[in-house]
Amino acid sequence: MKFVVQVRLFPTHAQHVIKKVADAYTTVRAQVKAKLRDPLTKPIGFRKDAAQPFDDRCLSWQIPDRAISIWTVHGRMKGIRFGCSDEQARLLAAYRKGESDLVRRDGMWLLIATCDVPDTDVTEPGGFLGVDLGIASIATTSDGTRHSGKAVNAVRHRNRELHRRLQAKRTKSAKRLLKRSRRTEARFARDLNHVMSKRIVTEAARTGRGIALEDLSGIRDRVRLRKPQRATLHTWSFHQLGSFIAYKAARAGVALVHVDPAYTSQGCSACGHVDKRNRPDQETFCCTSCGFAEHADVNTARNIAARGVAGWAAVMQPDAA
Repeated sequence: MKFVVQVRLFPTHAQHVIKKVADAYTTVRAQVKAKLRDPLTKPIGFRKDAAQPFDDRCLSWQIPDRAISIWTVHGRMKGIRFGCSDEQARLLAAYRKGESDLVRRDGMWLLIATCDVPDTDVTEPGGFLGVDLGIASIATTSDGTRHSGKAVNAVRHRNRELHRRLQAKRTKSAKRLLKRSRRTEARFARDLNHVMSKRIVTEAARTGRGIALEDLSGIRDRVRLRKPQRATLHTWSFHQLGSFIAYKAARAGVALVHVDPAYTSQGCSACGHVDKRNRPDQETFCCTSCGFAEHADVNTARNIAARGVAGWAAVMQPDAA
């Protein structure tokens, strides 16, 4: 007696969905084994509009025409237009690698592609540009350039008040507005971080210097602030700004070092004297030893720049062997 087994082949994108689910459970098992989370009590759920991966077999790019062809369960759809800048199109054509993710967000379809852009060889820096990250001034450089946080804090405060009032109303229209505006601040912060990081890296590259940043890992646990400043600290993405500076510096061939931030705000950039009394208030720095006076954030940035020089020398120092 013969048995005929009929095998139904899944479309490629359906196989990606299966793989996505399997990978999610593999990740959870690894996290439970490493004691990073508790075991699951219910199945993993996925959002309806969550990202779905497509490889080149089921999604092809026609970059000069700004169009894609995508395979769906209802057949292949051709000539679907997409929007991007000329620079983004150049990067897509030259460096796109791997799968692309299709996601629906706030009523828009977004196609997210990964570009593996090679880094430029790092040039030997002729000094370092120190960058102090803070709240009143989001970023201050050792050259004295300050990117003020007043406008940012005003937008953030307005958004918080708007969300508070809409949540109190609990009407359908209020919920619609909340849903539409939930990512407004995140987009605003991301755009501002891009602008600041580009200016910082451009200035360092123009002057032939490297960039020195504070190592801010664990800053939310270390810093103690007054209640009005806590929301600002916990909502602003300092890590994102640092990561933007890092990848832009790598692309431009600018050296980057992270330094220990301990006592950079209390130390004098002129004589090196460290004293808590050097910082009488948030904006003022006045050395109790040599009398040097400067804006507190600029003085901190200069200390970071000096530590950057020392840190780079330690990195580049040949092994004793």
